[in-house]
Amino acid sequence: MKLTFLADLFGSIAAEAALLHLFHYGESYGRAISSDFGVSLDSVQKQLDKLERTGILVSKWQGRTLVFSWNPKSQAATRLKDLVSVAYDRIPPDLSTVKFATRRRHRSKDKPVISDQK
Repeated sequence: MKLTFLADLFGSIAAEAALLHLFHYGESYGRAISSDFGVSLDSVQKQLDKLERTGILVSKWQGRTLVFSWNPKSQAATRLKDLVSVAYDRIPPDLSTVKFATRRRHRSKDKPVISDQK
């Protein structure tokens, strides 16, 4: 499902998903983007590879997972991030909470887990 104008601009829902996911989380990997947006893993990985080849993204290995993030040395990445920001701000709040519901950051060791279930 197309969320913003980025899918039309880049010609792919996978590209839109990758850019929005990276904007929201700062860094991400293919399987997380694929599962959150319901897009095939292969198409997401191709988009991430293309964005890395153009210098927009950089990658690093964390264990067996290749994690992508914005290239801090690229002026084009900074400008593209500004464009993605405009698209991100136009996502309706109800869709935003569905697409970005997964907690991706580690929890502090001593912090208690609060459950909604009773």
